[in-house]
Amino acid sequence: MAPYFHGLLMKRKRKFCMQKQLQVATESGHPDCRLCGKYVSYCECFAFFKSVKITHLNSMRYLTLLLILLSSFHYVQAQEPEKPKPPTEQPKGDPNSELKNVVMPQVRTQDTTIRRIMEELQRINDSDKQNSNAIQGLLQGREIDNITKYELIRNNIVFASETYYLLNKKIIDLKSRTTTNNLDVFITSLNNPESKELGFSLSDRIVELVEKVVLKGKADKNEKNSKIVESTKSIIASPIFQSFTSLTPPLAIANSVMNFLHSISVNNKEINQNTLKEFEKELNKYVVYYTALNDANQKFEYGLNFNKDQLNLLQDNLYDHLMFTASALKYQLPQRGNKSLGETMNDFFFDFKRDRVVTFFSDLEVKYTKGKKIDYEALLRENPNLKEVNNQLEDLILQTKRFENLYNEYFTLLDSYYGKVNNSLKIAQDNGLADKNTIDTKQAEFRNLKDEAVKEIQASINIKELYNNTDKIKYRYRIF
Repeated sequence: MAPYFHGLLMKRKRKFCMQKQLQVATESGHPDCRLCGKYVSYCECFAFFKSVKITHLNSMRYLTLLLILLSSFHYVQAQEPEKPKPPTEQPKGDPNSELKNVVMPQVRTQDTTIRRIMEELQRINDSDKQNSNAIQGLLQGREIDNITKYELIRNNIVFASETYYLLNKKIIDLKSRTTTNNLDVFITSLNNPESKELGFSLSDRIVELVEKVVLKGKADKNEKNSKIVESTKSIIASPIFQSFTSLTPPLAIANSVMNFLHSISVNNKEINQNTLKEFEKELNKYVVYYTALNDANQKFEYGLNFNKDQLNLLQDNLYDHLMFTASALKYQLPQRGNKSLGETMNDFFFDFKRDRVVTFFSDLEVKYTKGKKIDYEALLRENPNLKEVNNQLEDLILQTKRFENLYNEYFTLLDSYYGKVNNSLKIAQDNGLADKNTIDTKQAEFRNLKDEAVKEIQASINIKELYNNTDKIKYRYRIF
C-alpha cells in the first residue's frame, strides 16, 4: 500500500504544481506555459490538467477560476488589437498547426490601422488637389470675368458716344420740320382768299354775292349802292387780315362783311333780314369749306408744336445724360452761356466723339498694364464710375425710343392732316364751289406732295442709322 499512496501523493503534487504554474502564467499576462513553453491554450500540460478527474471541492474552484481567467485573457486580447503578439511558429510537421490557424486566426490590426491611415492620407491629398484645382479655376474665371466686364463697358460707352451725336442731330432735324416748302405753298394757296387754285377767288365771290343777293343787281343804280360795294372791297383788302398768322383770313373776312351788312341794314330799308339770310346762306358754303381747311391747319400746327415741345424736353434729358457720361470720362463740360442747347451740344461734339473715347480707353489700359498684362480687376475697382455709366445706358436707349415715337407721331400728324385737307376739298366740291375734275386734280397733287415730304424727311433723319447704332449697345447687362 505504501507505493500506492506514494504514487497518489506524487500525482497530486504534480497536479498542484501545474495548476500553480498555469495560474502564474495567466496572471502575469504571458500566454506561454512555463512548464512546456507552448501556448497555454494548446500546451500538453493544460491538456493533461483537463484530463485529470477533480474530486475535491477546492480543486473545482481552482479550475473554475482558471477558466474565467483564460476567457478574460482572450477577451482582452481581442479588445486591444494595437498590441498583438504574433503566435509562436509551430514546429514543422505539427499536425495541429493548420487546425490552430483555423480555430484562432491572428488579427493583424497594426497593419490594418497603418493601411487605413495611408488611405486617409491619400484621400486628403486627393481632396487638396481637387480644392487647389477648383481655386485655380475660380481665380482664372474671376480674371476672365473682369476682362468680360471691362470689354462690355468699353464697347458700350464707345457705341454710346455715337448714339449721343446721332440722337442730338436727329432731334434738331425733326424740330425744324413743319412741312416741306412745296407742301407749305400748296396749303397757303388754298387758304388764300385771293387765290384761284380751285377756280375761284373768295374775294371776288363775296363782291359778286353782295352785288347779286344784297343789292339785287342794282350796284350801279345809285351812289349808296356803289359805296356798299366799295366798302366791301375795302374790308376784303384790309391789311389787318393780310397780317393774320393763324391761317384764317377767309373766315375773318366773311365775318367782317356780315357785320358790315347788318350794320347798314338798320338805315337801309332795301336790305332786309330775308336778304341778309339769303346772303349768309350762300356765303356759308364758302365758310364751311374754309372752316374745314382751317381746322386741318390748326390741328396740324398744334400737333407740330406739341411734338416740338416734346423734342425740346428730350434734348434737355439727352444733355443731362451726356454731361454725366462726359464727367465720368474726365471731359471738360461745356458752358452754355447764352447759347441755345442745340448749339452748345453741337460745339461739344467736336471733342466728344468716338475716336476720342477710344483713345481714352487705350490710355486707361496702358496705365493699368503690369508686365505686359492688364490688371482688369484694379482698373474696374479704381474706376467705378465706368460701371455706373454702363448701368445708366438703358436710359439713353429709352431716350432713343422716345425719339422714335416722336418721329412716328410726326408722320401720323402728316397723315391726319392729309385726310382733313382732302375732306375740305370734298366739301368744296359738294357745295358747288369747284367742279369734280378740279378737286380730283388738287387731291392728287396734294397726295404727291405729301409722299414727297415723307420721303424727304425719312431720308434726312435716317432713323435706321440710329437703330443700327443702338443695337450694338448691350444695355441689359449691368455691372456691379
